[in-house]
Amino acid sequence: MSQATNPLAGQPAPIELLVNVPRLISAYYTGRPDPSVPSQRVAFGTSGHRGSSFDDAFNEWHVLAISQAICDYRKQKGIDGPLFLGIDTHALSTPAFNSAVEVLAANGVELMISKDDEYTPTPAVSHAILVYNRGRTGSTGGLADGIVITPSHNPPESGGFKYNPPNGGPAGTDITSAVETAANRMLANGLEGVKRMPLAQALRASTTHRHDYLNTYVEDLAQVLDMDAIRGVNIELGVDPLGGAGVRYWPAIAERYKLARLNVLSQEVDPTFRFMSLDWDGRIRMDPSSPDAMHQLIGLRERFGIAFACDTDHDRHGVVTRSAGLLPPNNYLAVMVDYLFTHRPQWAAHAAVGKTVVSSQMIDRVAARLGRRLYEVPVGFKWFVDGLVDSSLGFGGEESAGATFLRRDGTVWTTDKDGIVPALLSAEIAARTGRDPGERFAELAQALGQPVANRVDAAATVEQKKKLSSLSPQQVLSTELAGEKIQEVLSHAPGNGAAIGGVKVVTENGWFAARPSGTENIYKIYGESFKGKDHLARILEEAQHVVDGALSAP
Repeated sequence: MSQATNPLAGQPAPIELLVNVPRLISAYYTGRPDPSVPSQRVAFGTSGHRGSSFDDAFNEWHVLAISQAICDYRKQKGIDGPLFLGIDTHALSTPAFNSAVEVLAANGVELMISKDDEYTPTPAVSHAILVYNRGRTGSTGGLADGIVITPSHNPPESGGFKYNPPNGGPAGTDITSAVETAANRMLANGLEGVKRMPLAQALRASTTHRHDYLNTYVEDLAQVLDMDAIRGVNIELGVDPLGGAGVRYWPAIAERYKLARLNVLSQEVDPTFRFMSLDWDGRIRMDPSSPDAMHQLIGLRERFGIAFACDTDHDRHGVVTRSAGLLPPNNYLAVMVDYLFTHRPQWAAHAAVGKTVVSSQMIDRVAARLGRRLYEVPVGFKWFVDGLVDSSLGFGGEESAGATFLRRDGTVWTTDKDGIVPALLSAEIAARTGRDPGERFAELAQALGQPVANRVDAAATVEQKKKLSSLSPQQVLSTELAGEKIQEVLSHAPGNGAAIGGVKVVTENGWFAARPSGTENIYKIYGESFKGKDHLARILEEAQHVVDGALSAP
């Protein structure tokens, strides 16, 4: 990204930047959100409701109201199977878990919480929902769904809460809008309608059960990856869980599959995340796709042939190779697509390649060379869910290092992002091809062109974000972009026709997309060129003029 980088980026977090955990948790219980203030309302972005208790954006009242709204939604839709509940290692996740359990149990929900109070990665919850629902239609009831309490890779003071319906993936807008509306109404009415029981009673309720997420997920990995090939890989592998929900999954994977070369570098859990190096803006962020956040792991590239990491809820991956360092997410997505569609003979011939509108055009070129249909959708993993469920998509990936793909037999694995499986796939690729993912990408670039990409982020008010999201193709008056004829101006994704919440301008050798963030008060301009850095700089400069014009419009 091209923002001004903080001088502390990539350095260990100084003590003065660490979150005061007792104050944060106190704010969770004592803060009272004001629903008349937009930033304090329940708002589901691209992946759930997120915020900090310090800003009254994620307090106990939010969690109580959202939990009750989900109970009411389940009742309305006849969803009466078990609800799989997972949490990550953020400081606010355990208090939020306790609040949710009190409401869910009081509503008589069959609740599946982790055996031994284990942290639970997002993919383990998605996997549990899909395994339970396999062969069930829902016409007679009994379908499972889930909740994951996580703000993903966001800073330590953040809390997050997301709902996964019976399809196992992130809830669509129709669901989240209904939950938002109901939850905000409860906030405005002093939590009227919220059922609740004391935590100790809720944990003892006959409807509250323990589920072995860890071993169920680990045991099934051989259905999605060639674990024999990974066992035989002739390079040392390193993994850093970044203090996230998968800390105990990695040793279990190494033990179950006898992966003698898989070195788990840390199993430390600390809600301040003091072991992280600072991200580009001087904040702690558990982003495995950021070179600054991954500074320590990149420093070990000579020790390991391949090293990888996952974010806090383990739905994102980062891969470091000796040949290329930390792979940009787009580059590794292209490598995964190229490898999977040539090494999964049981996948259907019609299974398409799923990508978001801001992912690399390299994926388009790889898909075309493979003779596979490209399915391009707006930002948000929810758009891949249906295609993964019916196996019409073999792979779904987004530029922020989130991806999942089908089992080896061509059936669904997870419908939410899975950071663990792409991380391990890097070792399968090396074992089966003799080349690491960095070397594989170099071969793709040699054959299909070398992309350069960047993203510019800038602060934006709620009003400015609204203006940007409603940009139309008619507002882009240019016929050329950076000296090339504009081929398309998109406000809707070509794959499913859904609005992208901004615009994408495409030429033969480059493109830009401008859209507001779904999780932060910023807008993002993505750009990519196959003609080098100078061409990319022109693309981004001209894109900025388009955005400035949109934001200054009355």
